Amino acid sequence: MGSLRRTLCTGVLAAFTAFAPTAAWPVGDGVTVTPSSPAPGGDLALRVTGCAGRTGTAASKAFVADAELTGTGGTLAGRARVRSMVGPGRYEVRVTCAGSPAGSLRTQVTVGAATAPPKTPATPVAPVSAGGGGSMRLSSADARATGPDTVHAVIGLLLASAAAVVVVVRGTRRGRRTG
Repeated sequence: MGSLRRTLCTGVLAAFTAFAPTAAWPVGDGVTVTPSSPAPGGDLALRVTGCAGRTGTAASKAFVADAELTGTGGTLAGRARVRSMVGPGRYEVRVTCAGSPAGSLRTQVTVGAATAPPKTPATPVAPVSAGGGGSMRLSSADARATGPDTVHAVIGLLLASAAAVVVVVRGTRRGRRTG
C-alpha cells in the first residue's frame, strides 16, 4: 500500500475512532479496542500508543487476518474483522511495532455472543413503489380491466396490414427479376 493511501486510511480511521458512537475499552498498555466487546463477524478498530515506528501488526486467533497498523508520532491505528465462527470469550492479541526495541505488546480482547439473525427477510417481498413498469401495484380487478381496447386493436390491424403489403410488394418485385 502506498504511503499516501496508507496516510489517508489512517486519517479516516482516526476520524472514525474519534467520533465512533460505541465505547472504547483499554485492553492493555497502550492498546484500545472499539467497540469494547465486538460480536463474531463484526469489525473493530485498534489504537496503539507507544510504538516507535510508523507501522505495526495486530494478530489474534479471533481475527480473520492480521490487522495492519499505521500512523506517526508513536500512535498506530488499524482495523480488524472478528471471525464469524469464533465463540464468545477472551482472545489474546499480539501487537508488533516495527522498529520498536520492546518487541511486541500482548493484550486480550473479549468477543461477545453472536447476535441473532434478523427476523425480517433480507430481500424485498413486494414490489417497490417506484412509479411505473413492473413495479406498479395493481389489484386483480385492475389487472383484468387493463387489456387492449378498440384503439389498440385498430392500430394493430393497420400495422399488420402494412407489413402484409410490404411482403407482397417485395415478393412481386423478386418474382419479376428472376423471370
